[in-house]
This record gives sequence, C-alpha cells and structure tokens, in this order.
Amino acid sequence: MASTETRAGATTTRTDDDPAASGNAAKGGDAADLAGLEAGLDALESTVVHRQPWLRTAVSKAVPPIVAIVVVLGLWQLAYHFQLKPHYLLPSPVDVARSLRQKWLEGTLLGFVWTSVSRGALGFVASVAIGTVLGLIVAQVKAVRAAIGPILSGLQSLPSVAWVPAAIIWFGLSDATIYAVVLLGAVPSIANGLVSGVDQISPLYLRAGRTIGATGLAGVRHVLLPAALPGYLAGLKQGWAFSWRSLMAAELIVNAPDLGTGLGQLLEQGRELQDMSWVLAAIFLILVVGIGIELLIFAPIERRVLRSRGLLVKN
Repeated sequence: MASTETRAGATTTRTDDDPAASGNAAKGGDAADLAGLEAGLDALESTVVHRQPWLRTAVSKAVPPIVAIVVVLGLWQLAYHFQLKPHYLLPSPVDVARSLRQKWLEGTLLGFVWTSVSRGALGFVASVAIGTVLGLIVAQVKAVRAAIGPILSGLQSLPSVAWVPAAIIWFGLSDATIYAVVLLGAVPSIANGLVSGVDQISPLYLRAGRTIGATGLAGVRHVLLPAALPGYLAGLKQGWAFSWRSLMAAELIVNAPDLGTGLGQLLEQGRELQDMSWVLAAIFLILVVGIGIELLIFAPIERRVLRSRGLLVKN
C-alpha cells in the first residue's frame, strides 16, 4: 500500500507496504554488499608495486654481501696476524691476491677457468638430457618408480668422489672419466627434482590437458613440464651444484698432461708444491665460478618462473 505526503511543496511517495518494492530494495542491498566484498578481496589480492631508484636497489643488494666479505677478510687477517697457524700454512689475503695476480700476468688464469667451466657446462647439458627423460619415465610409470626410485635417491646421496676410482678403471685417465663422474653425480638430482615437480601437479591440470587432446609428447611439452617447472628448476639448480662438485672431485684425482689444466688440477698442483697461497687461490676461483653461475643464470630464471606463477611479488 502506497501513501503520499506533501511537505514544503514536495511530494514524497512511500512504498513501505509494497512487497515488490521491499524485495527490490533488499536485492539492491545484497548486491551492494556483494560488490563491497569483491572489492575487499581484490584489495587483499592486489599488491602495490613501488618502483625504487636503480641505485638504491643496487645498493640494497650489494651492501650485505660486501659487508660479509669484509668481515671474513678481517677475521682472516686477524688469524694471520696472531699466527693461529704458521704463515706458510695460513697466508694472508694479500698473499692469495698476489698469487692470483701472478697467474693472471702469466696469462694462464682464464685458461684454467675456461677448461673447468666448459667441462662443467657440457657435462651439465648431457645430465639435463638424460635426467629429464629418466625423471619423466620414473614419474609416469609406477613399475619403474617402484624399481629404481629408491636407487635414484641413494645415488643422489652418494658422494661423487666415490665414482672416481671406478671411472678410472673403466675409462683410464681421460676426459671420459671426468664426464662419467659428472653424469653420475648430476643425473639423479635432476631426475628426482622432476619427479618431485610432477608429484606436485594438480590432477585437474592433467585431466584438462587430456580433455583438450594434449596427450603423449604433446601433453609432456604443453602440460606436464610447464606445470612441474618450479620443482624441475629446483632439480636443475641442485644438478648443477652436484655436477660442479663432481667435476672438481674428478679433476683433483684425474690428472694427466693430455687433459689440460682445470681448477681442480690447479688445486692439486698447489698441494703438490705445498703452496697454500696457490691452494687458497684455486679454492677462491672455484667458489667464484659456482656463485657466479647461480647468480647470473639460475637466480634470474627462478625469479621469472616464480613471478609468472604469482609466487613472487616484485617490489
């Protein structure tokens, strides 16, 4: 029932007793509440991105490692100053830098680094090819997983240096020995990483892929590998770490004039000459190469993958 009131020349119609009007008002209120709820959820999900000056970003990322390096060098210099070990057993940072400078002036330093990096890169590429295929088979075939899954985990925990004597017997003092040790150290890590990534895929993605016809190799390429990429990438990072460590272990033991001189052979030469400055310089180069590969190659790829999946917010 509607009533009309006249106030100050204005006419107002009240519809308090009209059921249809009351229903419309209630629906309007519900819609407003729903819109407010959606706006609140959007506000929770959205992240305000503030662009910082590149100089400030560079400083914020560079200062902590620089401070850590300065602290380590300071402690090292104090240990040298107070002779915790004789100077011929614990040289100063300056002595190690002098040894590096000598190798640089001789023109041999980059050759040592390149020999090891090229071996590590080639061994890692071969490990990725083998480990990816093996990981897909283990992840997809239950009988294969039951048979060799525990063996892969055991091989991953086996120290790479344990393979060196066997590889020498099989292949002699040759490049094949070095690459065999690298493969045996890296392949299990890459395969296990891919298996872990596949296990974390939602079954809904796999069913959706089969529905649109992505089966066989097409399903692996377009559904399985992209969905398992975070776990697969973690396996690749670990595989590189294992391949680099395996390479250094092999180069330390497999030493022949025809093989060339890598960082592992350089380290062994320093030990034979009882030159600790040489030994520590080689250890420093091995560490720098490992960190450099991580920061320049794997870290940017990992950030991009995580950011594309909404797992990492760029601030």
